[in-house]
Amino acid sequence: MAARALVAILLFKLKNVEQWQSAVNRRAREFGCPSVQHLLLPVILWLTLLPPIFAQSTSGGGRWLPAGVRRAVAEQPAGGNSSVRAAAASDDASADEAADSTDGSARVTRGTGKLPNEHGQVYREYDITPYTIRVTSTARPEQALIDWILRETGYEAWHGEPLGVLSATRRKLRVYHTPEMQKVVADLVDRFVSSEAETWNFSLRVMTVDHPNWRERVKRNLTPVNAQTPGVSAWLLQREQAAVVMAELRRRSDFREHSSPHMLVSNGQPTVVSAMRNRTYIRDLALRPDLWQGFEAQPGQVEEGFSLEFSPLLSRDRGLIDAVIKLNIDQIERMIPVELETPTPAAPRQRTPIQVPQTAQFRFHERFRWPVGQVLLIGMGVVPLAVPVDAKATELVPGIPMPLMGKNAPRAELLVMIEAKGPSSANFGTNVTSSPPQRQGRTR
Repeated sequence: MAARALVAILLFKLKNVEQWQSAVNRRAREFGCPSVQHLLLPVILWLTLLPPIFAQSTSGGGRWLPAGVRRAVAEQPAGGNSSVRAAAASDDASADEAADSTDGSARVTRGTGKLPNEHGQVYREYDITPYTIRVTSTARPEQALIDWILRETGYEAWHGEPLGVLSATRRKLRVYHTPEMQKVVADLVDRFVSSEAETWNFSLRVMTVDHPNWRERVKRNLTPVNAQTPGVSAWLLQREQAAVVMAELRRRSDFREHSSPHMLVSNGQPTVVSAMRNRTYIRDLALRPDLWQGFEAQPGQVEEGFSLEFSPLLSRDRGLIDAVIKLNIDQIERMIPVELETPTPAAPRQRTPIQVPQTAQFRFHERFRWPVGQVLLIGMGVVPLAVPVDAKATELVPGIPMPLMGKNAPRAELLVMIEAKGPSSANFGTNVTSSPPQRQGRTR
């Protein structure tokens, strides 16, 4: 209706403007039209048919409409307009699903808008600020809590059925899982936020002996504990027995200790003891005729040494220690030389050596549980020795250093001894009743 009124007003004004009409008639004759009415006839028909076309094409799509057409559409009954829009939305959804099924991409839906709870899952939030405000050694102390929950419950419990959610910030731990799983999580959170489990003193010794016959004299002091890693042995000792074993080891000429025995560890947080060094070598050669030697050496770098990660978690009553121990050893056994041709005009047969490292590795990753009042001793077996060897220990004849194993890379048995000394804020003098050792299995 608005368009028709606009055309009428336009025609009225055109009739009253004779001068403009004569000018338009002259222009129309140039195009073969006898008068301005013939020229405007297609325009009038177009404006007359335009509103219903726009109304039909924009009833549910949200595209632009003329002002008159928008008012006409708004005057339609609400039911009819909503049905058109619903049909358009259904058509769009069907088109999207058809596109998803035909282009090979994954089909994505919005779901029901609610988390599934077929297995009785419940949502809980745990306040972990009593723990996170005490830990200043890392920017994300809550990550240790996540790691321990995954170790205790298993990674598969959060990535399959039933649906589970595990998320943490410095203030809250958010968990969506079954009530049984919530009990396990609550127990771990209590162990972290307990006021009695802040920062503890631990004695962590990393030692090596060239020969494993040290067991002969101290066998009666060792109580075996199962270890799943092949070639690894573990024992529990009373503190008096540990002192006897250390005294016996120090009598040996091949005994070496590679770490400071005392450290402070925040409950649940990992601590790393490492002795790493970088070794550089010539990895490759790039031919460069513009250089006098004819090539440019490309250096490489290999890191060797050992890294021991220790992550303890105390029980609420301070009676047991859960600890994850991770050891990585990387050793460069030798550098194998390879000669490459690097000819130059002055030396057409020039050959230059590069180096290819021959390495040996050892990996250990397990979890142990033992009473606080006892000492854990782990024998890693004879492994690559990636620490500097004391020349004094390799002297078969005084003053003449000789390698113990000829041209082979050095090997030695690596021992790790762990003892809890007590909270850092108080002297640890409480007698703890010993309980049978428990083995928690290998951590993957």
